[in-house]
Amino acid sequence: MFEIIPSIWLINGKCVRLKRGDFATEEVISHNPLEIAQAFEGIGVKRVHLVDLDGARRGEPKNYNILEAIAGYTDLEVDFTGGITTDGDVIKCFEFGAKTVTIASAAAKHPERFAQFILSYGREKIYLAADTNPNDYKIKIKGWLTKTELDLFDHIEFFYERGLKHVKCSDVTRDGVMEGPNFELYKEVLDRFPNLYLAASGGVRGIDDFKRLRDLGLQAAVFGRAYYEGKISLKDLEDFISKG
Repeated sequence: MFEIIPSIWLINGKCVRLKRGDFATEEVISHNPLEIAQAFEGIGVKRVHLVDLDGARRGEPKNYNILEAIAGYTDLEVDFTGGITTDGDVIKCFEFGAKTVTIASAAAKHPERFAQFILSYGREKIYLAADTNPNDYKIKIKGWLTKTELDLFDHIEFFYERGLKHVKCSDVTRDGVMEGPNFELYKEVLDRFPNLYLAASGGVRGIDDFKRLRDLGLQAAVFGRAYYEGKISLKDLEDFISKG
């Protein structure tokens, strides 16, 4: 079943939005991320993607209190990301209520360690974030502040061969600007890795983009700005979810 997953991006405990991952474009949406999560839960959303931008920049999670609040005061499954580097970080995320964790920087810097996470915690609990600029297909990490020399497809393949099941893939040039998802990129990823559970992230403009991603064979889409700017309403989302 195709899943739509709202993203809640955190800086200093506040819900924010950025354009193309640029911290200089930070806009505060809400001082109450829990309230936002509860609104999504109220219309049938099952999962949220909670992004600890402070953690991404600093290399260790910082917003555990928000994770704990959303996990404790909703029935949402929380996918937590941002600065998860060590085995201790993973354990702590689960202790504070994360259902799954999504990891980018540690997978790029310490691939064998990330592969061990998949083995230790299971392929349903450990997700890879593979974020790239399609101008060169190099992986970007640390909240997209750092470009690596890792090729997107080589990076995914390394972990795919080691049991990886879930990938969230972003075209960073599309994120937060509502120019549409990079459908060609996602088709190429699925053509090469047909058994991957792929979630698209970045560029969603409306419900039609969800439908097209679903029809391409993706398992999920992560969205944010289109909702926060009123391009997609809670009612739109509720209708889409109710229709399966």
